[in-house]
Amino acid sequence: MAMETLANPARQTGRRGFWVDLFTRLTKTKLISLVLVFDLAAFCGLGLLALMARSSHTMYDSLVPPVTIILVALVAVYILQRLWAYTVSALGAFVRQVRALLIACTGAFVLVMGLYFLLDIHVIGERAWLILWSTLVILVLVPFRLLVSRVVQAAERRGDLQRRAVIVGGGKACEDLVARLERTGERTIRILGLFDDRGGERSPEQVGRYRKIGTFEELETYARENAVDLLIIALPPSAEERILHLLKRLWQLPVDVRIAAHVAKLKLAKRAYTYIGDVPFLAVFDRPLSDWNTTVKALFDRVVAAIVLVALLPVMLLVALAIKLDSRGPVFFRQQRFGFNNNLIGVYKFRSMYADQADLHARKQVTKDDPRVTRVGRFIRRTSLDELPQLINVLRGELSLVGPRPHATQTMAANQLYQDVVAGYFARHRMKPGITGWAQVNGWRGETDTVEKIERRVEHDLYYIENWSLTLDLYILAMTPFSLLNLRNAY
Repeated sequence: MAMETLANPARQTGRRGFWVDLFTRLTKTKLISLVLVFDLAAFCGLGLLALMARSSHTMYDSLVPPVTIILVALVAVYILQRLWAYTVSALGAFVRQVRALLIACTGAFVLVMGLYFLLDIHVIGERAWLILWSTLVILVLVPFRLLVSRVVQAAERRGDLQRRAVIVGGGKACEDLVARLERTGERTIRILGLFDDRGGERSPEQVGRYRKIGTFEELETYARENAVDLLIIALPPSAEERILHLLKRLWQLPVDVRIAAHVAKLKLAKRAYTYIGDVPFLAVFDRPLSDWNTTVKALFDRVVAAIVLVALLPVMLLVALAIKLDSRGPVFFRQQRFGFNNNLIGVYKFRSMYADQADLHARKQVTKDDPRVTRVGRFIRRTSLDELPQLINVLRGELSLVGPRPHATQTMAANQLYQDVVAGYFARHRMKPGITGWAQVNGWRGETDTVEKIERRVEHDLYYIENWSLTLDLYILAMTPFSLLNLRNAY
């Protein structure tokens, strides 16, 4: 059966442009990012405004007020996050948001002032300042939350915030599942179609409003190309071998995988299930990052990348000048590499090879004393200065500061493509690639001339994906300069 495909929003973004996409399709990450940034800006900006309006000039000579503003803002956002206020369902409920705001504001001010009391830190004129500050925060954030709730409700009616789902299976179990999801979960998910290898009465070509659009072999490609968020397995428990076969393929995808449990004879405690509407599911695989973590990582990446880019601009200008003086050709080199979910991205680097010998697809890796590399190229490759332009990719949202390193499409280990050498290689693309990563700070960077080197690199990448935290990112960033001192295998 020829598989039907839908337009891939992720691939279309590159053609239409980032800003056009930003305002034409609301996503969960964009929504949460907007609210989080606005909250931080409101707490910090209104704290500074209240400070200027109510405090004496002696406060400006102390670091206590600015530190207080930052601490209160961070604690308030942390409390809101712990109250699950940065979820789509919560942002659409205005009363719930107001309650969460009141708790977060009160808690943040009480905790910070309590800390100051214990540390015997005094803020001159703190009472008038704090009262005005907290009042302004409520007056600004409550109307903003009302606006956000209206936007969320409108987006839900349009289907913008629905999870894009496919169902694997057919027959009676699938019919019952579809009927229940349409009755109670229609606002939260959008079913794109069905996948099954069977035919005839056991698995008809259409269940309710939804058609069979592919087989198990076509499922992985379809999920990648159509921005699928959720894969639902609706096969009977007796099909254990088929389920295991599917799971071996699906774990490499950056999607949530659930097994429908609405017809299961074995009944577990409610906390063992996740629910869509009133339909129970068993969680098998989750995306590496939740909507909240995706938002935090994206904001952290862009803020830090912008700061570092400005700070290192003189260094980058010197490198660009050296490249121009050393050999003919452009300063920058743009190479197609695998990005998130196997999408291709153009990664920027400083050119380190002679222009007429550049290897766009990295079919032949750079080796020690490689004649294709220029004199300046040898230095910037060994010191990783050639990677600095990738900060532009971070600002564009194509790379993270930290993540699995993006590989060129034709790179090889022992004369074999990476994906042919390492089982489950594409699982490393479940997270956005990074400028540096866990493998790099553990010594696995540079040439991969043996199978072991790429296996160890992928092993470290998968460890990072399964154990991601902002603390781990900070640790990797702090260790990256020290890892560059190890020049082994760096050509």
